Amino acid sequence: MSVTVRVPAKVNAQLAVGAPRPDGFHDLANVFLAVGLYDEVTVTPADALRVTCSGPDAAQVPLDASNLAARAAIALAARHGIAPDVHIHIAKDIPVAGGMAGGSADGAAALLACDALWSIGSTRDELLAICAELGSDVPFSLVGGAALGVGRGEQLTTVDVGGTFHWVFAVADGGLSTPAVYGEFDRLTAGTQVPEPAASAALLTALRAGDTAALAGALSNDLQAAALSLRPSLADTLAAGTAAGALAALVSGSGPTTAFLVADAESAEKVADALLTSGTCRSARAAVSPAPGATLRRP
Repeated sequence: MSVTVRVPAKVNAQLAVGAPRPDGFHDLANVFLAVGLYDEVTVTPADALRVTCSGPDAAQVPLDASNLAARAAIALAARHGIAPDVHIHIAKDIPVAGGMAGGSADGAAALLACDALWSIGSTRDELLAICAELGSDVPFSLVGGAALGVGRGEQLTTVDVGGTFHWVFAVADGGLSTPAVYGEFDRLTAGTQVPEPAASAALLTALRAGDTAALAGALSNDLQAAALSLRPSLADTLAAGTAAGALAALVSGSGPTTAFLVADAESAEKVADALLTSGTCRSARAAVSPAPGATLRRP
């Protein structure tokens, strides 16, 4: 018997970052949107815990106990006195180390899959508590849709979305370390008064209304300057997408994937083609939001 869970990538429509806390984390106001790029995680009984991975950039995915999918299985098993003896296979389609929460998505998917495989029947709140222990983005990967995350991003409130939004994501060569980007944010803001992060009322209104033009004017990412400082070439990608007709362009999360909001599916195809032709990215993918969170795939 095996269990497969499909789980989406995310884009941050807003990522407001506060000053570093004593524990090293930052308070956030993080408006997540799940987008229709998916990993699939399959768990199967095994003699010992094992992780394998296939798909784009699979060679960059750690296959040891540091993998969030493995950590999820270990955490759930420990709570219930179960040996975490499963083979976890990750079929990657979310960019690796790309600021789209691919690792967090795999953690949420493995948690849900193992809960089903072992017939534990955890409540959603119990699963979310484990997700929060695993990482700041993991709870949203379980929930999907749209949500405002505060604290480290793990405290979620559902956000209503009144329509479908079309995106193009440009995948860069290589990844960016999230801790390195936050470290660069701290360096760039040292000696300044970093405001308390707060959700944008205009952005939440645009999401509720399904208003693409208004959303384009409200997108923001406080980590973008840090990502551009570490990877200046991303500015060329942002410019190429904007020149091709994107309504808005920003770095996705900690990068280096860049996100382009467009008017419709036809515009998405045009912008993706232009980005590829520009030579400023390795690949360009169209997707829509919102998308459902981690979901069991039925046979």
